Amino acid sequence: MDGAVPSEILPAAEKVFGDRLTQARHYAELLVTDGVVRGLIGPREAPRIWERHLLNCAVLADLIPSGASVVDVGSGAGLPGMVLAVARPDLSVTLVEPLARRTAFLSEAVTALGLERTSVVRARAEECVGKLPLADVVTARAVAPLDRLAGWCLPLTAVGGRLLALKGASAAAEIAEHAEVLGRLGAGMPSVRLCGDGLLAEPTTVVEIVREREVARPRKAGGRRGR
Repeated sequence: MDGAVPSEILPAAEKVFGDRLTQARHYAELLVTDGVVRGLIGPREAPRIWERHLLNCAVLADLIPSGASVVDVGSGAGLPGMVLAVARPDLSVTLVEPLARRTAFLSEAVTALGLERTSVVRARAEECVGKLPLADVVTARAVAPLDRLAGWCLPLTAVGGRLLALKGASAAAEIAEHAEVLGRLGAGMPSVRLCGDGLLAEPTTVVEIVREREVARPRKAGGRRGR
């Protein structure tokens, strides 16, 4: 299996990645070979790696300003952080991931793809607070419910910066459920954005949260795990 783009979505891939499409293909090949062997991508996901994963993540770039610093929390196999680094070489991207086998893959992929402005940090998100520079944008995909996710990600976000959380159909319901908690974390009113509408068969649903102010960090609960 290789990283070739299926013909039916090639026009979308060309539009999203432009002259970076060759690197995107290389990354796709790494995912469907080493990524599957190492257990980072399920075998059933490999045939739909472009539609379900790469394009789904790449359209997030439309919400990120030129030259921004990006921290990707719970990167896993690099979704969406690595995809953004490939699609947008103007971004400075930090991939945060606690598991060694995943960070090993990410580091190897960064080198193989020549992503000079991308770095890999093996840590949970809460361990990075105060150690990483505050980012213009923090991204996360399928990590946790919105209240916990914001608790991990907003402290890594500069005031005025944004958390972009890739979500599914539950986005609006999560916002309604967790609005009060988000406010206590210093967030403004979240909004739901659809990325890739008119380009992808199923647009990517993103919850956008602006960090409006700093708040005192709560004490850590004993034994609580994060990302």
